[in-house]
Amino acid sequence: MTIVSAPGKVLIAGGYLVLERPNPGLVLSTSARFYATVKPLHSISDGASKFWSFIDVRVSSPQMDSERSYKLLLRTCKLDMPSTKKDFVENAIEYGVATALAAANNRDAVYERLLQGLDIEIKGSNDFYSFRNELEARKLPLTAASLASLPQFHAITRNIETSDGTSPEVAKTGLGSSAAMTTAIVAGILEYLGVIQLGSGSVEYLDVVHAASQAAHGHAQGKIGSGFDVSAAVYGSQKYVRFSPGVLSPAMDPVDDNGKPKSLEKAMKSVLDMKNWNSQRSNFALPPMLFLVLGESGRGGSHTPSMVGAVNAWREKHPNAEACWRTLAKANENVEADLLRLKELHETDSEAYTLVLEACSSCAEAKWNGLKDSDKDVVSALLKIRQDFSIVRSLLRQMGEEAKVPLEPGPQSELLDETMELPGVLFAGVPGAGGWDAVFAITIGKNSRRKVEQRWSERSVLTLTVEEDPRGVCVEEKEPTVQDGTGLENQVASILLK
Repeated sequence: MTIVSAPGKVLIAGGYLVLERPNPGLVLSTSARFYATVKPLHSISDGASKFWSFIDVRVSSPQMDSERSYKLLLRTCKLDMPSTKKDFVENAIEYGVATALAAANNRDAVYERLLQGLDIEIKGSNDFYSFRNELEARKLPLTAASLASLPQFHAITRNIETSDGTSPEVAKTGLGSSAAMTTAIVAGILEYLGVIQLGSGSVEYLDVVHAASQAAHGHAQGKIGSGFDVSAAVYGSQKYVRFSPGVLSPAMDPVDDNGKPKSLEKAMKSVLDMKNWNSQRSNFALPPMLFLVLGESGRGGSHTPSMVGAVNAWREKHPNAEACWRTLAKANENVEADLLRLKELHETDSEAYTLVLEACSSCAEAKWNGLKDSDKDVVSALLKIRQDFSIVRSLLRQMGEEAKVPLEPGPQSELLDETMELPGVLFAGVPGAGGWDAVFAITIGKNSRRKVEQRWSERSVLTLTVEEDPRGVCVEEKEPTVQDGTGLENQVASILLK
């Protein structure tokens, strides 16, 4: 049995721009993780591989109360199913098996294990999904502690569809659940089949997972996106520059030179052999003593493809679009440089850095300059981050107003402005593509999170239990179990006290 997990993400800078090279995005991986447990479905006798042309696959999701069974044709690595439209799980299975065969050093060993079938169980942390209705039904306050009182891997609340039918089936919080789930399944299959060893720390194995997960996720979406969510699920927190879409073209709807369908194994072999996989990433995480707080606004999710389409139309037609775009790119670069500067100051004098941040965590920004014995360099760096991120927010609002799409809706702006005035808050914003999905804050020190959570709860914003976790995909030693929430309150308490 193999258990693999992959994290969700929060894009704190680079929304929309990250869709185009060479614009970077700053993405944090989170403690919310998807788990894929892969084990044999049945045993087989020696020599059975000579006669079998398919394998059995079973996929279960306790949270969804669902179980599905498939036949996977070994010749094509395709699931035998009537519908040609396959979801993220089905694509992850196909691309995971195809990549295993394409990358295997010992194909016989892979076949031997495949012929025992694949029994896959999927579980996602509660933070991926909205449990606002559940908490309200239990008459619990909208706090992280209330959320943590629910059982782990709780049954998922489904959306009540709106009159125009636009609500997704499952209410989510925007942490990149499809990317994390796809990555966990792909990596779980590759690890189970012995093609990779994530515990070795080899980047080459991560690169194989990344290529297969990007291909599976893109095919399930019907398009090749920026890929930052999958990259974060594989490698963890990072500064990310997207790959050229052509890199994945061979794996989208593969055909040979004669226009006939090409096996998925051969298609993935072409992707793995490519020398021009040109995505760029570098290590990035929050500086010491800075913490991520994420909240669910409860106003209904935004439709990201529609928002991206509106922004693209604005860029094509609005006379000020390119100037705004370039200014926003520069502002994002400044935020990155500011955060790196904080890290440098910590490395230069960690004691002075700690003293300053502890002092700033207990008071609002207006008093930071007046703190006694403060290191002016550290205070100046903190103030510059606030200033530069405020410029990012202003430009996103301008872009949204001109494109007639709510990138930072008015009520969100009011909430974020209030949050910025709280003691110990460095900056706050809307993650990713913006809209109504979520809000985030970066806080200083040990106690600021509580103040943010209290204010958000007063404004009917549910603080999630999630925090930054810079790890990417990894093997887990134990199978995740469903527990009641009593033990989880200690987990949230530890987060709040950090």
